Amino acid sequence: MSWQVYSPHEEGNASSVAHAPSYPRGGARRRARSGTAVKTGSANVRINVGVAERWVSLLGGSALIAAGLLRRSWSGALLTLGGGALLLRGVSGMCPLYRTLGISTARRIDVQRGVKGIKIEKSIIVNKAPEELYRFWRNLENLPRFMDHLQAVRVIDERRSHWIAEAPAGIRMEWDAEIIKEEDGHMIAWRSLENADVKNAGSVYFEREPGEMEAGTRVRVILNYEPPAGRLGATIAKLFGEEPSRQIEEDLNRFKQIMEIGVAYH
Repeated sequence: MSWQVYSPHEEGNASSVAHAPSYPRGGARRRARSGTAVKTGSANVRINVGVAERWVSLLGGSALIAAGLLRRSWSGALLTLGGGALLLRGVSGMCPLYRTLGISTARRIDVQRGVKGIKIEKSIIVNKAPEELYRFWRNLENLPRFMDHLQAVRVIDERRSHWIAEAPAGIRMEWDAEIIKEEDGHMIAWRSLENADVKNAGSVYFEREPGEMEAGTRVRVILNYEPPAGRLGATIAKLFGEEPSRQIEEDLNRFKQIMEIGVAYH
């Protein structure tokens, strides 16, 4: 599996692995078938404004405040208030209007520069709440239930995990990965550690669909992996199939089936 991570630069500590809801195990299926959170006390403030926009807000807000103070009038006071709002937007990185509209421009900042291989981005709508989907995915040991090439994922601690993948011809590959960024109920990002058989990084977002009458969530996965050269590289390529994006689509379809009906069919 491979993952291309897009999230803000500041890295926070990952929270403990959440307990996933109980669903039928994947053995039956094998036979049958867009921001970051800054903690302030007990509250979470979601950063939903990108770095470029924050700089524009800071500069624009400062200019409006300066112009307003020079006018010494009601219009100047309005300019000062508007400038203060922009300044706050730039400093905090949080826009209430964006939050209401479900918009974020703070998600696509690459923190995994070391992975230059194949990049894939796929998404699917799942008729469940984002918080429920996040909890299931955050328990990384659930991943082999819908990712066909994964044999097992063993959680080591709050941030690190050990991955075992099944390759053609009975070859088994293993690597350690760490969670480098997460936002409770919304986003998880991780990357492989040094000396991995497959250098990889990735992120998954759980985004509530605007206008959905029921609990609809877009699950968006961004993947990147860098297969090593030589014979092992060819094996890795086979592992992901001739069309890697097809593999990810199938994995997401199985994830949707497990979350909606409790079992996945091939």
